[in-house]
Amino acid sequence: MSHGFDPLDPLHGTETGPSLAGGPVGRLIGAINRVIVALSSIALVAASCVLTYSVIVRYFLKISTDWQDETSVFFIIGAVFMSAAAIQAQRGHIGIEAIVGFLPPRINHARIVAVDLASFAFCAFFAWKSATLLHEALAGDYHSSSTWGPPLWIPYSMMTAGMILLSVQLLLQVVTGLRGPRYDRQDSPA
Repeated sequence: MSHGFDPLDPLHGTETGPSLAGGPVGRLIGAINRVIVALSSIALVAASCVLTYSVIVRYFLKISTDWQDETSVFFIIGAVFMSAAAIQAQRGHIGIEAIVGFLPPRINHARIVAVDLASFAFCAFFAWKSATLLHEALAGDYHSSSTWGPPLWIPYSMMTAGMILLSVQLLLQVVTGLRGPRYDRQDSPA
């Protein structure tokens, strides 16, 4: 089950069957995932540039850096949370492959659906809690305690949006999985 990640094809290659891209919601999520993967890649490069700049300015020019660490953390938070749905579409998260080889295809399919359902429940709860943090940060005008003091709605909004997208992706996988197992020709029971 070793997948290469193709950011231009985020909904193909799942274990539970064919692509979800055939439906309108699946196509929409796929398009959103493609854009977010590109933006997340840019954010990670930007974070590395900001941190490199910070090290050079502090070491050679002896200038204090108030904003660089927090900016790079915001970039990384955005990249991680926002790209989680695209990674889940590829089933690129850490999994235990040793069990897959021992289970018959139907039981393995049920295991995948159960894990997706449990993951959906957790991520939906996390999205809800992230939304409450975002609301509190906006209503209370919360800012970071650093000397730069950026508003906290920025990372909370990325966290909320990323968890909502991940929850929708997991829900799509659960719905597809509940339609019934799909087997490759070599896996189909006789």
